[in-house]
Amino acid sequence: MATEAKLRVIDADAHVVETERTWDYLEPAEEKFRPVLYTSPSAPTREFWVIEERIRGLRFPSLSEQQVLAMSDATGRRMHTPREARELDDVQLRLKEMDNLGIDVQVLHNTLWIEQVSPDPDVEAALCRSWNKWLADIWRQANGRLRWSCVVPSLLPDEAARQMRFAKENGAVAVCLRPFDGDKYLINPYFYPFFEEAERLDMAIAVHIANASPQYRQLFGSIFTNANSFALFRAPTMMVCHSLLNSQLPEMFPDLRWGFIESSASWVPWVYHEIANRWPAAGKTMSADPFGDANIYVTCQTDDDLPYVRSYAGERCLVIGTDYGHLDPSSEVDAISVFKSDERLDEVAKEQVLLHNPRRLYGI
Repeated sequence: MATEAKLRVIDADAHVVETERTWDYLEPAEEKFRPVLYTSPSAPTREFWVIEERIRGLRFPSLSEQQVLAMSDATGRRMHTPREARELDDVQLRLKEMDNLGIDVQVLHNTLWIEQVSPDPDVEAALCRSWNKWLADIWRQANGRLRWSCVVPSLLPDEAARQMRFAKENGAVAVCLRPFDGDKYLINPYFYPFFEEAERLDMAIAVHIANASPQYRQLFGSIFTNANSFALFRAPTMMVCHSLLNSQLPEMFPDLRWGFIESSASWVPWVYHEIANRWPAAGKTMSADPFGDANIYVTCQTDDDLPYVRSYAGERCLVIGTDYGHLDPSSEVDAISVFKSDERLDEVAKEQVLLHNPRRLYGI
């Protein structure tokens, strides 16, 4: 494991892309739940996960290297990663990639659970259990350098707690919960047992961009358009942060840490102004560091106006991630080196974002 003396950079938002091998950890009686990869003859680069005869989650296109390079040129961000590394068939290759990028530790988040995987509690529990066992095996091969955010069956709180305990024992540092889950919003009391167990285990709540509400999903239609994906996934992450700050949850769970992942940080000043206007009316006093006081952390991007955002976020709030393994507006494989060269922040501020803040968030 990277020693404390050498540990300098934690990538707070990296990914593992699920493969057919992810489901090799299903129990024999659960094989009937195994997701199947389907490719349409009309779109040979696209693959889709089919679960219970329905397309679920997200699977990025199998594009040629030339196509990915063209996307990188168009966006001004490096996106290409070796398939064996992003799918973690080759853990040592992933570690070499991290060495080349100047990253000591990556925190891995899922790809599939961006929406509801199944409305059936038994199916959801089986798939979560297999995914968590897969990540546990990856962690064991990585010498402590690949930590992870576990997925849990939200329909079965007791089973979720069992899986959280297994995950904690096998390298997980966070619990992935989605802004909307079925007909419930994340600050709903239904999730209090999840928060209580995460706090007890010293695990963060990772509110990664996602949306598991079929109703919300139907309202905005296809996830494969830029406009709809913003409304479906990025905006709800910000909404939960605002709701959290306006709730009693930070007082109810004072040691619980909250990470808002992959939604940029440009919205932080907006949320700050919103609570500054609303708190006096509710009889609350605005502190100098509301995000820090609530143990809230937000992943920034290199194209955020970082000095401005940081003036509202405070010193303890911001972390940064590469979105390694994905091909979307948040992906920037070279984000760490770009951030290090950013002259808008001094070296102390950079070290907080790269090391101290993510260490606190994830308890690393």
